Amino acid sequence: MTRGSGLKAAAAALGMRGAGVAIVLGLVAGCGNKDAAKAPPPPPVTVLTVQTSTMPLRVEYVGETAGFRDVEVRARVSGILLKRTYTEGETVQAGQVLFEIDPAPYQAAVDQARGGLAQVQAAFNKAKADRERVVPLLARNVISRRDYDDTIAAYDAAAANVQSARARLKEAELNLDYTRVTAPIGGVTSRGAQSEGSLISASGDSGLLTTISQFDPLYANFSYSEQDWLKVERMLRDGTLKMAADYEWPVHIRLADGSEYPLVGHMNFSDNRVDSRTGTIRARAIFANKDERLLPGQFVRVILDLGVMHDVLQVPERAIVQSQADKTLLLVGPDDVVQARTVQVGYASGGMVQIKSGLAAGDRVIVEGVLKARPGAKVSPTGAPAASAAAPAAK
Repeated sequence: MTRGSGLKAAAAALGMRGAGVAIVLGLVAGCGNKDAAKAPPPPPVTVLTVQTSTMPLRVEYVGETAGFRDVEVRARVSGILLKRTYTEGETVQAGQVLFEIDPAPYQAAVDQARGGLAQVQAAFNKAKADRERVVPLLARNVISRRDYDDTIAAYDAAAANVQSARARLKEAELNLDYTRVTAPIGGVTSRGAQSEGSLISASGDSGLLTTISQFDPLYANFSYSEQDWLKVERMLRDGTLKMAADYEWPVHIRLADGSEYPLVGHMNFSDNRVDSRTGTIRARAIFANKDERLLPGQFVRVILDLGVMHDVLQVPERAIVQSQADKTLLLVGPDDVVQARTVQVGYASGGMVQIKSGLAAGDRVIVEGVLKARPGAKVSPTGAPAASAAAPAAK
């Protein structure tokens, strides 16, 4: 074989080998494109089949605690404040002495009133003796009728003077007693408003000495809207809302740190009119507070247990999607295709929300995997256990 023919044979062999490599690469590329064109599996979601059920109706409002009784301790006489006999902020008993006002001028007034009473009492004794003398003399016609009348008038005047003097003495003794300012009720005292040595007046701001608050029981004041009142009244009339015969509307308090006060109170006052400025109705609940855990002036969340609603469609709060001004639920149809449904919501309680319209019994609502579902796309649904329907989603 010549050198030229050998080169031609080698070139032919390389060409065939290259063609084989190209065919193999083409087959591999074809398989890759086929895999890329294959659709991904439907995303898994958890659905809840909605059925009518009962739902506790709990409503929540902003409230403020207040003492059962808040009493201002004021001076009833004027004078120099000599002493404060209690520790600010401590608990005092009714009748306990809290302040002492200089009693000297009032003691002098008592002594003077006693002296005045003694004088008129002496005059009365003389008038009484004169009357006892003239009565038998008139019967024997020894004295004139005019002298008799003058004697009787003097006796009556002396008796009136004694009564007036006794009243002045009583007043002076009361004023002297008022120099010892006592607690009108038992409770916890606030900061003293006046310091020792101050001139106290029986009228005006200087007469305020301190304030006593009774913490047990304690009030929680709040207001509810006219709309809420109308809704509850309507549900009670049509039987949607049921209450026990002796229901007192139990009330719970949620504190600023998120904890719930352990004792349950009850609503004991609701105003008989709507505030025209705010459209709300004032109300009040009362709570036992023996350990004084609650203090007046705390802002709290007041939660009312109004009763139980019947034949309610409800879904977990996390299933609701906010779409601009509308609230939407994602439903799974019979062919496992996602549908978007605009709904009208009602009350919320325990992580569940009442659906007033837009939903029917038997509908399957997506409660887990909402972010994976798209309207018009297929999903792989699994049922949600009824007991865990209201449980928060795992993080």
